[in-house]
Amino acid sequence: MKCNKCEHKAVITLQHGSLCKQHFINYFEDKVFKTINKYQLIQRNDKVCVAASGGKDSLTALYLTQKYLKQNNYPNQVTALIINEGINNYRDKTLDDLKQFCNEHNIPLTIASFQEEYGKPLDEAYPIINKTTGKKPCNICGVWRRQLINKHAKLLNATKLVTGHNLDDESQVIVMNMFKANTSISAKLGPISGIEEHQDFVRRIKPLYFCTEKETRLYALLKKFKVEFTECPYVTHSYRAEVREMLNQMEEKYPGTKTGIINSFLDILPLLKERELNKPKTSKPNVCKCCQEPSKQEICNACKLKEELKC
Repeated sequence: MKCNKCEHKAVITLQHGSLCKQHFINYFEDKVFKTINKYQLIQRNDKVCVAASGGKDSLTALYLTQKYLKQNNYPNQVTALIINEGINNYRDKTLDDLKQFCNEHNIPLTIASFQEEYGKPLDEAYPIINKTTGKKPCNICGVWRRQLINKHAKLLNATKLVTGHNLDDESQVIVMNMFKANTSISAKLGPISGIEEHQDFVRRIKPLYFCTEKETRLYALLKKFKVEFTECPYVTHSYRAEVREMLNQMEEKYPGTKTGIINSFLDILPLLKERELNKPKTSKPNVCKCCQEPSKQEICNACKLKEELKC
Protein backbone atom coordinates (compact mmCIF):
# COMPACT_ATOMS: atom_id res chain seq x y z
CA MET A 1 0.00 0.00 0.00
CA LYS A 2 1.35 3.42 -0.97
CA CYS A 3 1.10 6.75 0.80
CA ASN A 4 -1.68 9.02 -0.50
CA LYS A 5 0.74 11.97 -0.53
CA CYS A 6 3.80 10.37 -2.18
CA GLU A 7 5.14 7.14 -3.67
CA HIS A 8 6.57 5.71 -0.45
CA LYS A 9 5.19 2.69 1.37
CA ALA A 10 2.38 3.48 3.81
CA VAL A 11 2.79 2.70 7.52
CA ILE A 12 -0.82 3.41 8.56
CA THR A 13 -4.26 3.84 7.06
CA LEU A 14 -6.45 6.53 8.59
CA GLN A 15 -9.95 7.69 7.74
CA HIS A 16 -8.62 10.23 5.23
CA GLY A 17 -6.15 7.83 3.60
CA SER A 18 -2.81 6.06 3.97
CA LEU A 19 0.42 7.74 5.06
CA CYS A 20 4.10 6.88 4.85
CA LYS A 21 6.48 7.27 7.78
CA GLN A 22 7.37 10.93 7.22
CA HIS A 23 3.88 12.09 6.28
CA PHE A 24 2.44 10.30 9.33
CA ILE A 25 4.99 11.96 11.63
CA ASN A 26 4.11 15.34 10.10
CA TYR A 27 0.39 14.63 10.47
CA PHE A 28 0.74 13.55 14.11
CA GLU A 29 2.92 16.48 15.18
CA ASP A 30 0.69 18.94 13.34
CA LYS A 31 -2.37 17.57 15.16
CA VAL A 32 -0.66 17.94 18.55
CA PHE A 33 0.55 21.49 17.86
CA LYS A 34 -2.88 22.51 16.53
CA THR A 35 -4.44 21.22 19.76
CA ILE A 36 -2.01 23.30 21.83
CA ASN A 37 -2.79 26.42 19.78
CA LYS A 38 -6.56 25.97 19.46
CA TYR A 39 -7.10 25.45 23.18
CA GLN A 40 -4.29 27.82 24.23
CA LEU A 41 -2.75 25.12 26.37
CA ILE A 42 0.63 26.85 26.69
CA GLN A 43 1.30 30.57 27.01
CA ARG A 44 4.66 32.19 26.32
CA ASN A 45 5.70 32.62 29.95
CA ASP A 46 4.34 29.33 31.26
CA LYS A 47 6.74 27.10 33.15
CA VAL A 48 5.79 23.68 31.81
CA CYS A 49 6.27 20.41 33.64
CA VAL A 50 5.46 17.05 32.04
CA ALA A 51 4.07 14.31 34.28
CA ALA A 52 6.03 11.44 32.76
CA SER A 53 6.04 7.69 33.30
CA GLY A 54 8.51 6.51 30.68
CA GLY A 55 5.71 5.00 28.61
CA LYS A 56 4.90 5.75 24.98
CA ASP A 57 2.33 8.46 25.73
CA SER A 58 4.35 10.47 28.23
CA LEU A 59 7.59 10.25 26.21
CA THR A 60 5.70 11.46 23.14
CA ALA A 61 4.11 14.30 25.14
CA LEU A 62 7.48 15.23 26.64
CA TYR A 63 9.29 15.21 23.29
CA LEU A 64 6.63 17.25 21.49
CA THR A 65 6.22 19.74 24.34
CA GLN A 66 9.94 20.44 24.24
CA LYS A 67 9.80 20.71 20.44
CA TYR A 68 6.86 23.12 20.59
CA LEU A 69 8.61 25.40 23.11
CA LYS A 70 11.80 25.46 21.02
CA GLN A 71 10.01 26.06 17.70
CA ASN A 72 8.15 29.02 19.17
CA ASN A 73 11.19 30.40 21.02
CA TYR A 74 9.47 30.22 24.38
CA PRO A 75 11.82 31.33 27.17
CA ASN A 76 11.32 28.54 29.70
CA GLN A 77 12.71 25.01 29.53
CA VAL A 78 10.42 22.02 29.95
CA THR A 79 10.96 19.82 33.01
CA ALA A 80 9.85 16.25 33.69
CA LEU A 81 8.34 14.72 36.84
CA ILE A 82 7.86 11.03 37.53
CA ILE A 83 6.16 9.33 40.48
CA ASN A 84 7.76 6.04 41.46
CA GLU A 85 4.85 4.10 42.94
CA GLY A 86 6.99 1.10 43.79
CA ILE A 87 5.54 -1.52 41.43
CA ASN A 88 7.92 -4.42 41.03
CA ASN A 89 9.10 -5.34 37.50
CA TYR A 90 7.24 -2.38 36.01
CA ARG A 91 8.17 1.08 37.22
CA ASP A 92 11.90 0.31 37.45
CA LYS A 93 12.00 -0.36 33.69
CA THR A 94 10.05 2.73 32.65
CA LEU A 95 12.06 4.89 35.05
CA ASP A 96 15.29 3.76 33.40
CA ASP A 97 13.86 4.59 29.97
CA LEU A 98 12.78 8.04 31.15
CA LYS A 99 16.17 8.80 32.71
CA GLN A 100 17.88 7.90 29.43
CA PHE A 101 15.41 9.97 27.41
CA CYS A 102 15.79 13.05 29.62
CA ASN A 103 19.56 12.75 29.53
CA GLU A 104 19.59 12.52 25.72
CA HIS A 105 17.28 15.53 25.36
CA ASN A 106 18.76 17.65 28.17
CA ILE A 107 15.53 17.72 30.19
CA PRO A 108 15.70 18.14 34.00
CA LEU A 109 13.99 15.22 35.77
CA THR A 110 12.46 15.15 39.26
CA ILE A 111 11.64 11.80 40.90
CA ALA A 112 9.15 11.48 43.77
CA SER A 113 8.13 8.20 45.37
CA PHE A 114 5.41 6.58 47.47
CA GLN A 115 8.15 5.06 49.65
CA GLU A 116 9.56 8.49 50.43
CA GLU A 117 6.22 10.25 50.93
CA TYR A 118 4.01 7.58 52.47
CA GLY A 119 6.48 5.14 53.99
CA LYS A 120 5.84 2.14 51.74
CA PRO A 121 5.79 1.32 48.01
CA LEU A 122 2.43 0.45 46.49
CA ASP A 123 3.25 -3.27 46.39
CA GLU A 124 3.56 -3.27 50.20
CA ALA A 125 0.93 -0.63 50.99
CA TYR A 126 -1.91 -2.11 48.94
CA PRO A 127 -2.35 -5.43 50.84
CA ILE A 128 -2.38 -3.59 54.18
CA ILE A 129 -4.84 -0.89 53.15
CA ASN A 130 -7.04 -3.38 51.30
CA LYS A 131 -7.58 -5.42 54.47
CA THR A 132 -9.20 -2.52 56.33
CA THR A 133 -10.78 -0.53 53.50
CA GLY A 134 -11.33 -2.98 50.62
CA LYS A 135 -9.76 -0.44 48.26
CA LYS A 136 -8.20 -1.72 45.06
CA PRO A 137 -4.60 -0.82 44.11
CA CYS A 138 -5.74 1.65 41.45
CA ASN A 139 -7.86 3.54 44.01
CA ILE A 140 -4.88 3.94 46.31
CA CYS A 141 -2.44 4.74 43.54
CA GLY A 142 -4.75 7.32 41.97
CA VAL A 143 -5.17 9.29 45.20
CA TRP A 144 -1.47 9.28 46.06
CA ARG A 145 -0.30 10.01 42.51
CA ARG A 146 -2.63 13.00 42.13
CA GLN A 147 -1.40 14.50 45.38
CA LEU A 148 2.30 13.98 44.65
CA ILE A 149 2.07 15.24 41.07
CA ASN A 150 0.38 18.46 42.15
CA LYS A 151 2.68 18.91 45.16
CA HIS A 152 5.92 18.50 43.22
CA ALA A 153 4.70 20.49 40.21
CA LYS A 154 4.16 23.38 42.62
CA LEU A 155 7.63 22.87 44.11
CA LEU A 156 8.99 23.17 40.56
CA ASN A 157 7.02 26.43 40.17
CA ALA A 158 5.18 24.95 37.20
CA THR A 159 2.22 26.89 35.82
CA LYS A 160 1.11 24.07 33.47
CA LEU A 161 1.33 20.31 33.93
CA VAL A 162 1.35 18.22 30.73
CA THR A 163 -0.08 14.70 30.88
CA GLY A 164 0.09 12.06 28.16
CA HIS A 165 -3.63 11.27 28.08
CA ASN A 166 -4.71 10.34 24.56
CA LEU A 167 -8.11 10.08 22.85
CA ASP A 168 -8.63 6.50 24.05
CA ASP A 169 -7.92 7.48 27.68
CA GLU A 170 -10.28 10.45 27.52
CA SER A 171 -13.15 8.55 25.89
CA GLN A 172 -12.85 5.98 28.69
CA VAL A 173 -13.04 8.54 31.48
CA ILE A 174 -15.98 10.31 29.85
CA VAL A 175 -17.94 7.06 29.75
CA MET A 176 -16.87 6.12 33.28
CA ASN A 177 -18.13 9.43 34.65
CA MET A 178 -21.35 9.08 32.69
CA PHE A 179 -21.97 5.60 34.09
CA LYS A 180 -21.37 6.92 37.62
CA ALA A 181 -23.31 10.17 37.11
CA ASN A 182 -20.21 12.22 37.95
CA THR A 183 -21.28 15.30 36.00
CA SER A 184 -19.44 17.70 38.32
CA ILE A 185 -16.20 15.82 37.68
CA SER A 186 -16.92 15.70 33.94
CA ALA A 187 -17.04 19.51 33.89
CA LYS A 188 -13.35 19.51 34.82
CA LEU A 189 -12.32 17.40 31.82
CA GLY A 190 -11.25 18.42 28.33
CA PRO A 191 -7.91 19.40 26.75
CA ILE A 192 -7.25 21.64 29.77
CA SER A 193 -8.40 20.49 33.19
CA GLY A 194 -10.45 22.39 35.71
CA ILE A 195 -13.29 24.87 35.42
CA GLU A 196 -11.15 27.86 36.28
CA GLU A 197 -7.67 28.56 37.57
CA HIS A 198 -6.94 27.96 41.26
CA GLN A 199 -3.80 28.94 43.11
CA ASP A 200 -3.53 25.60 44.94
CA PHE A 201 -3.64 23.44 41.81
CA VAL A 202 -1.44 23.36 38.71
CA ARG A 203 -3.71 23.08 35.68
CA ARG A 204 -3.22 19.94 33.61
CA ILE A 205 -3.09 20.10 29.84
CA LYS A 206 -3.38 17.28 27.31
CA PRO A 207 -1.65 17.90 23.95
CA LEU A 208 -2.41 14.31 22.82
CA TYR A 209 -6.15 14.77 23.41
CA PHE A 210 -7.12 14.02 19.79
CA CYS A 211 -4.47 11.36 19.15
CA THR A 212 -5.56 7.73 19.34
CA GLU A 213 -3.55 5.14 21.23
CA LYS A 214 -2.74 3.42 17.94
CA GLU A 215 -1.35 6.65 16.47
CA THR A 216 0.69 7.43 19.59
CA ARG A 217 2.16 3.93 19.70
CA LEU A 218 3.17 4.15 16.04
CA TYR A 219 4.71 7.60 16.53
CA ALA A 220 6.82 6.34 19.44
CA LEU A 221 7.97 3.37 17.35
CA LEU A 222 8.83 5.47 14.29
CA LYS A 223 10.75 7.97 16.44
CA LYS A 224 12.58 4.99 17.98
CA PHE A 225 11.90 6.01 21.56
CA LYS A 226 13.28 3.43 23.98
CA VAL A 227 10.08 2.41 25.71
CA GLU A 228 8.56 -0.63 27.39
CA PHE A 229 5.20 -1.37 25.73
CA THR A 230 3.87 -2.93 28.93
CA GLU A 231 0.96 -2.12 31.20
CA CYS A 232 0.84 -1.74 34.94
CA PRO A 233 0.19 -5.22 36.41
CA TYR A 234 -2.62 -3.77 38.54
CA VAL A 235 -4.63 -2.50 35.56
CA THR A 236 -6.79 -5.64 35.41
CA HIS A 237 -8.17 -4.77 38.86
CA SER A 238 -9.62 -1.47 37.63
CA TYR A 239 -13.09 -0.37 36.55
CA ARG A 240 -11.40 1.47 33.69
CA ALA A 241 -10.13 -1.83 32.25
CA GLU A 242 -13.70 -3.06 31.78
CA VAL A 243 -14.79 0.20 30.15
CA ARG A 244 -11.71 0.12 27.90
CA GLU A 245 -12.52 -3.40 26.73
CA MET A 246 -16.11 -2.41 26.00
CA LEU A 247 -15.06 0.64 23.97
CA ASN A 248 -12.42 -1.33 22.07
CA GLN A 249 -15.08 -3.82 21.03
CA MET A 250 -17.40 -1.00 19.94
CA GLU A 251 -14.58 0.71 18.02
CA GLU A 252 -13.74 -2.50 16.19
CA LYS A 253 -17.37 -3.01 15.20
CA TYR A 254 -18.21 0.66 14.66
CA PRO A 255 -15.05 2.62 13.71
CA GLY A 256 -15.11 6.20 14.97
CA THR A 257 -16.94 5.39 18.22
CA LYS A 258 -14.23 6.90 20.45
CA THR A 259 -13.89 10.03 18.33
CA GLY A 260 -17.68 10.40 18.43
CA ILE A 261 -17.63 10.25 22.23
CA ILE A 262 -14.94 12.95 22.39
CA ASN A 263 -16.64 15.29 19.89
CA SER A 264 -20.07 14.90 21.51
CA PHE A 265 -18.58 15.58 24.93
CA LEU A 266 -16.75 18.71 23.76
CA ASP A 267 -20.07 20.03 22.44
CA ILE A 268 -21.69 19.85 25.87
CA LEU A 269 -18.58 20.69 27.94
CA PRO A 270 -19.22 24.48 27.91
CA LEU A 271 -22.70 23.82 29.36
CA LEU A 272 -21.27 21.62 32.10
CA LYS A 273 -18.68 24.25 33.00
CA GLU A 274 -21.28 27.04 33.01
CA ARG A 275 -23.52 25.04 35.33
CA GLU A 276 -20.68 24.45 37.77
CA LEU A 277 -19.65 28.11 37.70
CA ASN A 278 -23.23 29.18 38.43
CA LYS A 279 -23.56 26.98 41.48
CA PRO A 280 -23.50 28.79 44.84
CA LYS A 281 -19.90 29.54 45.72
CA THR A 282 -18.43 27.50 48.55
CA SER A 283 -15.33 28.31 50.52
CA LYS A 284 -12.00 27.49 48.91
CA PRO A 285 -10.52 24.08 49.77
CA ASN A 286 -9.19 23.80 53.27
CA VAL A 287 -5.68 22.67 53.99
CA CYS A 288 -5.14 19.15 55.29
CA LYS A 289 -3.89 19.43 58.86
CA CYS A 290 -1.44 16.56 58.26
CA CYS A 291 0.25 17.38 54.95
CA GLN A 292 -0.79 21.01 54.35
CA GLU A 293 -2.00 20.14 50.86
CA PRO A 294 -5.43 21.43 49.71
CA SER A 295 -8.38 19.36 50.92
CA LYS A 296 -12.13 19.81 51.44
CA GLN A 297 -11.81 17.71 54.57
CA GLU A 298 -9.83 18.17 57.76
CA ILE A 299 -7.66 15.23 56.71
CA CYS A 300 -7.22 14.56 52.99
CA ASN A 301 -7.82 11.17 51.40
CA ALA A 302 -4.10 10.65 50.78
CA CYS A 303 -3.31 11.06 54.46
CA LYS A 304 -6.24 8.86 55.47
CA LEU A 305 -4.80 6.07 53.35
CA LYS A 306 -1.39 6.67 54.88
CA GLU A 307 -2.91 6.32 58.34
CA GLU A 308 -4.26 2.88 57.39
CA LEU A 309 -0.68 1.66 57.15
CA LYS A 310 -0.34 2.16 60.91
CA CYS A 311 -3.37 0.02 61.75
